[in-house]
Amino acid sequence: MAHRLTLLTLLTLSGSLVALSSPHETYSASLVRARPNRDGSNPGVLVNISKLPRTVEVNITAAVTSLSMQPGVTTEAFAYNGQVPGPTLDVREGDHVIVHFRNDLPEPTTVHWHGIHLPFESDGSPFHPIKPGETHDYAFTVRPGTAGTYWYHPHPDHRTGFAIGKGLFGGIIVRAADDPLPAMQEKLLILSDNRFLHDGSIDFPDPSSHHGGIDEENGREGPVLFVNGHVMPTLTIRSGEIQRWRVVNASAGRIYRIALPGYTFVQVGSDGGLLEAPREVKEVLLATGERVELLVRGIGAPGSKAVLQNLPYDRYAPQTRPKDWNTTLDLLTLQTTNETPVAALAIPSTLQKITPLDTTKVTAVRTVVFGQGMINGKLMDMARVDVSTKVGATEIWEIENIVGMDHPFHLHGFQFQVLDRDGVREPYLAWKDMLNIPKHSTARIIVRYDDYPGKWMFHCHILDHEDHGMMGVLEVK
Repeated sequence: MAHRLTLLTLLTLSGSLVALSSPHETYSASLVRARPNRDGSNPGVLVNISKLPRTVEVNITAAVTSLSMQPGVTTEAFAYNGQVPGPTLDVREGDHVIVHFRNDLPEPTTVHWHGIHLPFESDGSPFHPIKPGETHDYAFTVRPGTAGTYWYHPHPDHRTGFAIGKGLFGGIIVRAADDPLPAMQEKLLILSDNRFLHDGSIDFPDPSSHHGGIDEENGREGPVLFVNGHVMPTLTIRSGEIQRWRVVNASAGRIYRIALPGYTFVQVGSDGGLLEAPREVKEVLLATGERVELLVRGIGAPGSKAVLQNLPYDRYAPQTRPKDWNTTLDLLTLQTTNETPVAALAIPSTLQKITPLDTTKVTAVRTVVFGQGMINGKLMDMARVDVSTKVGATEIWEIENIVGMDHPFHLHGFQFQVLDRDGVREPYLAWKDMLNIPKHSTARIIVRYDDYPGKWMFHCHILDHEDHGMMGVLEVK
């Protein structure tokens, strides 16, 4: 047992987090799935229609859907297969994935497989729009080392924030054959928020209005918070039980700072999969588009309850900071069941080996400046290439945020490693495709373009900023 430890020794005396399970329906004033998820936890899973080994073949349709929000009121939403969130794509490393996609929306769209390493033609970027009524097959092979938590969502030119706000987002789980963690119950938790008018319709103000201007500046936020499309679901866990949470931030602009008072998380994964070793953390900051994997343990007395909270985080410019920005918001209720406690699982002290990218092999050092709605002083132009490189190159990008609000950075197609932030070395290795760049700060990342030539996007993942033009084109030849 020299290389293994129980979660009891990983955690502080106050314990860890919870499970996601509710035996009854929860009222929601927000987007809910067309067929409510009865246990209040994981969204449904896409059905594999393939008969071939190591092949996952699924059907996804994006369409306008009428969803019930409250008695007597329905809302027009966009949904994947009639669900918000959409059904989960659950695959294994080495699988060949075929997605038969149909666009039944009244506008062009794409499906972007956020964080997945795949060919340019299947990335679902603005370069490959799918017109209303058209179908398109996305095809890619899930590469070794991809195991982790990802998500899918539209990425149409100038309409990503609108499409996601209308309900188009879903989770992706990539599994490894040799996962070092023991078998345990898993929960995929997709966090989102939204805003509604009195008639139940989704609130998208005129861009020329005062509220529209605030959205463009801050990134659109809503006062109603959801976990898998539910408002304040009640979640259950047995005393002593350890669960694996895969958490996705699918919000357009909100950065979550999640914590459960009196409890401790054990972080085991980030955007691109498992870390090298578990990390004990009291709270987690989750930028837009970012993912995290947590081990959570039920330590409450039987029948006790606690509330998972979104703590205040000041990501805003002072001029447009919301008046209630420092209000703590509730996400879900945790309840410890009256079932017999279970014994603690043994959790490995080492999860996987992550090889650092070699800084002595760097072929270029680039500077990316996040300014007021622009990158390097320019608005997005799909006819322009902002960065040109070659397959096999290794580069360091210095990302500088020169304005008074946070900007989450996202790179399509390739995972990177964080070298340092404001000159302070990153304390642990992880594969990332998202990185929050706080106001007036700088981070350095290193990336290697192993394969897959094409034109890839890099952008701020506050969706209003992205749609406004805070995005660039990286061409790998």
